Amino acid sequence: MPVSVYPWHAEQWRDILARRNSLPHALLFSGREGIGKIDFVRKVAQSLACETPAADGAACGACQSCRWFATGSHPDYRELRPEALRMADTDGGDEIVVQEASASKRKPSQDIRIEDVRALQDFIFLTSHQRGGKTIVLYPAEAMNVHAANALLKNLEEPPAGTRFMLVSHRPSELPATIHSRCQKVVLPTPQAGIAERWLREQGMAEPALSLAQTGNAPLLALTMNEDDYWSQRKDLLNGLAAHEPEMLALAEKLRDIPPARLLGWLQRWTYDLLRIRSGGAVRYNPDYQKALTQIAAKLRSIEIARYHRALLQQQRTVSHPLNPRLHVEQMLLTYAAVLRGERLNSLAAS
Repeated sequence: MPVSVYPWHAEQWRDILARRNSLPHALLFSGREGIGKIDFVRKVAQSLACETPAADGAACGACQSCRWFATGSHPDYRELRPEALRMADTDGGDEIVVQEASASKRKPSQDIRIEDVRALQDFIFLTSHQRGGKTIVLYPAEAMNVHAANALLKNLEEPPAGTRFMLVSHRPSELPATIHSRCQKVVLPTPQAGIAERWLREQGMAEPALSLAQTGNAPLLALTMNEDDYWSQRKDLLNGLAAHEPEMLALAEKLRDIPPARLLGWLQRWTYDLLRIRSGGAVRYNPDYQKALTQIAAKLRSIEIARYHRALLQQQRTVSHPLNPRLHVEQMLLTYAAVLRGERLNSLAAS
């Protein structure tokens, strides 16, 4: 049967399929992380390559081209992703990457590197196997370092006929203006809470509301929260933040095995809720800690919460590979304690 997309992207799906014969050579898909952007783009690529598409242009799911997509082996399709993201996959090809990285004791790269972009050259100039042309996907596009972005720019400016680029981004503002100017934008929306909750219940999640609150209605991220110790780790952190006299060094020791990026996300949501309360709004991310947040917000100045929250946001680009993860966690928590004491903050940037 023809492929379909998540219900909250149905409008964008119909629009893309209606324009399948006139799409530009470069598209930039953006939206919140965890809403299904990469699934959407893969299905677009599959539909463009399908030998016998449905009446609306969607891939049939049964032809040779679709079978290639199902096995991840289509000869006219390539994805560029950071090494760390490839290692997170479980298919056999990427298990080899894991073994090689482990053997060398080298941390996997968080970037899409210039070597990755240059490696596309042979693929770009090869004749496509099918009439649908070739598709290159970069995900997430903001993972390109400056050298990779410059190398890609040359291909975006003068791509060979039949070659299309699809960039997928959680944070398109981090992409160079030169990349933006050469791509047509497609914004994929975050679903409304009711639609997302209904979909999660269909996937077997019993209580989806809190998970969606944590992710800003990003249902695919919410779905992953049942897969590990997410809720117990979150409880440890938020109980520590809500304590009358928090012991941050002891808390940091307790949380030392939590990825700094996850911890940063929780702190960002916690301080966002504090700011919402200070401005007369409702708690958005942590409704189960409404009482504690209200009590803490009443004792703080909005300006200091805002400075701390802004500093946390500035940590986004480096938190995935800090030089000293444990020290990084301690610094974030100690700075929060300083906010509670009413001390004036400048920035976390130097931490």
